Amino acid sequence: MAQYRQIAFLFPGQGAQYPGMGKDVASHYPTARLALEEADDILNRKLSSIIFEGPDALLTETRNSQTAIFALSIAYVRVLNELFPSLQPHLCAGLSLGEYTALTAADLLPFQEALSLVQHRAQFMNDACEKHKGTMAVVMGLDAAAVESIVKEVNMPHDLWAANFNCPGQVVISGTARGIAAGTQAAQARGAKRVLPLSVHGAFHSGLMREAEEQLSPYIAHAPIRKGKAGIVMNVPGDIVPEIDQMRHNLIKQVTSPVRWEQGIRAMEKRGVDLFIEIGCGKTLSGMNKRIGVQAPTLSFEKIEDLDMIAQQLGR
Repeated sequence: MAQYRQIAFLFPGQGAQYPGMGKDVASHYPTARLALEEADDILNRKLSSIIFEGPDALLTETRNSQTAIFALSIAYVRVLNELFPSLQPHLCAGLSLGEYTALTAADLLPFQEALSLVQHRAQFMNDACEKHKGTMAVVMGLDAAAVESIVKEVNMPHDLWAANFNCPGQVVISGTARGIAAGTQAAQARGAKRVLPLSVHGAFHSGLMREAEEQLSPYIAHAPIRKGKAGIVMNVPGDIVPEIDQMRHNLIKQVTSPVRWEQGIRAMEKRGVDLFIEIGCGKTLSGMNKRIGVQAPTLSFEKIEDLDMIAQQLGR
């Protein structure tokens, strides 16, 4: 196995889902299929059928997409553990929902308890989306400071927030339709290349999710988070978080706070990560690493054929 001093596992968030995701891996590796069956048993419903068969509208529902992406990502982790037992992460990170996957992959939170937390989070956020209608848009071509300045200048504290600092030139805003319209106009006036509306259920990582944050808080307070086998890089600070109390705080605040993904990736680079592996549906995070300018190789495990590339990179 090639010698990597620091390996990071990255996990996708809501929006990466599509019907049929993981079907080839689950049909080929019983380990993956068993993980999804375990999720079905924990949730007491056939989540795996929604993952494999859809329809898309059903899978896209927040209560389904979050649990589906989490369960499938962990199924993939178990396949990697089976095929490459010496491939162990030094750091784990996940985009929004993916943070729960990262905690489980780092052995900080057991699968069953994490899935139950994700189910609560998904339901509370789903309810907030229904109660407080909102949306999101991605601002292309402006840096983080410019978008934060725009949100401040628009001065609509109950309608517009900066939600995701993904990578250079790609910042997501979140809020009411009125807030997003004002933010879009201001961003275009500031010189944004494009402002693209996102097809989402609601205004995630904004003040419109406040009730979901409050409802989720007691569940996170009692979650059995423990010292794990890998470090965790969290969205709220965009940095490595060593203390369990801070992990709980960040998980709660993450519901309404911006995701500082680019900052987190740069923190991992400073730590000396020399191999990133994106695990789960989609290759969005690999694309972000390229835009961030990450020098270390970034691999993806979404399809069976991706395993060959991982094996080659590891010198197997």
